[in-house]
Amino acid sequence: MAVTIKVLQLMLALSVLIIIHEAGHFLWARIFKIRVDKFFLFFDVGGVKLFSTKMSWFTRLVPSSVEWETEYGIGWLPLGGYCKIVGMVDESLDTQALKLPPQDWEFRTRPAWQRLLVMCGGVLNNFILALLLFISILAIWGDNYVPADSPVYVNELAEELGFRSGDRILLYDDYAPQDFLNLQADLARRRVSRATLLRGADTLVIYIDQARMGDIVASPGMFDLAFPFVVVSVMEGSANSHLAKGDRIISMCGEEAEYMQDFQAIMRNHPGEEVPAVVLRGADSLSLSLQIDSLGHLGVFILNPELEHRDYSFWKAIPSGCSLAWNTVIGYVQDLRLVATPSTGAYKSVGSFVAIGQVFPSSWNSHQFLYILALLSIMLGVMNLLPIPGLDGGHIVFCLYEIFTGRKPSERFLIIAQWIGMLLLLMLMFLAFGNDIGRLLR
Repeated sequence: MAVTIKVLQLMLALSVLIIIHEAGHFLWARIFKIRVDKFFLFFDVGGVKLFSTKMSWFTRLVPSSVEWETEYGIGWLPLGGYCKIVGMVDESLDTQALKLPPQDWEFRTRPAWQRLLVMCGGVLNNFILALLLFISILAIWGDNYVPADSPVYVNELAEELGFRSGDRILLYDDYAPQDFLNLQADLARRRVSRATLLRGADTLVIYIDQARMGDIVASPGMFDLAFPFVVVSVMEGSANSHLAKGDRIISMCGEEAEYMQDFQAIMRNHPGEEVPAVVLRGADSLSLSLQIDSLGHLGVFILNPELEHRDYSFWKAIPSGCSLAWNTVIGYVQDLRLVATPSTGAYKSVGSFVAIGQVFPSSWNSHQFLYILALLSIMLGVMNLLPIPGLDGGHIVFCLYEIFTGRKPSERFLIIAQWIGMLLLLMLMFLAFGNDIGRLLR
């Protein structure tokens, strides 16, 4: 059931993003009276369509659709969508229309600045959508966050680099981290060479081995939030009813530990067993026996770390939403720079729809869905700005070249460039699917 919910959310998000993106191209084309033959959600490869306004049953239902210039439809291959603009060299590589005499209503007969706006329309829509979503999220739900200088619980890689559980990260080089959840991302994106930490009462500096940047990118969960094992209440029917609110477990199975994550590891190693433990109750230390269930749990509710919360009025949400959108764009650009640097190994983290689908929660949550939708909209916008033929960025580069030089690339050049771009995108797709399959197998 959880997988089904994730898949449905993924399909809904992709559908919204594709329609919004292609609508940007469509609207600017229509503003300049450029004809659009087709507007499709998903690809109708081989001419197979799940729906089309040209289908006989639809034309009988809506007779006026026979006169519509544009065919609207849904294809069967959910890898994107397209807006077929007449007279444009696009991913369809339809060269037959280009052999006919140019017409006033074709893309190729329009001045470069108009073609530039048509090509920028999709990306512009993506950024506008993300901006509106971020503003709405902040205005409705506010913002829950963990202060960046909260104590960290580290994994093996972070410990090898010199971090220790309980450290508070103050500076990355000269930058003060703003968001606890981005500590690992900031470490990689900024290629940090030194980190300033607060360890107990001492401030110290550790130096980051730049040769480990690939490991930092590929190793999720370097920094978790460190918090003690404090009981809030005992579940009904729990075998550990002798525990009380406020009890703090400080030792289990003879192993002293300070943080909840350490005790979780111990309990996973003793499922179904009764184990000795030391509990701090007020000023007293008590020796108790605790029953661990078959899943490695005690049957208690624990004290979760408190999040900081900020509420925003609608007017305050606007500048904060703009700032959040801008920082997200910058962060994703930095991620792409890492991916394009082979020495970092970041290309191993590239994922396809499988990886994207795993990001969605296993139950419906409007807040999380809209936030993920905003992130994906920015990712789609930034990706489409890459100067690769086949993407909007490639067409934008050719339009800018024409504007600044006064020379228009030949149609033969555009067709060859489109083939090269499609090949590069196909290779990227194989890399993404290969990474996803590798992660699933592992």
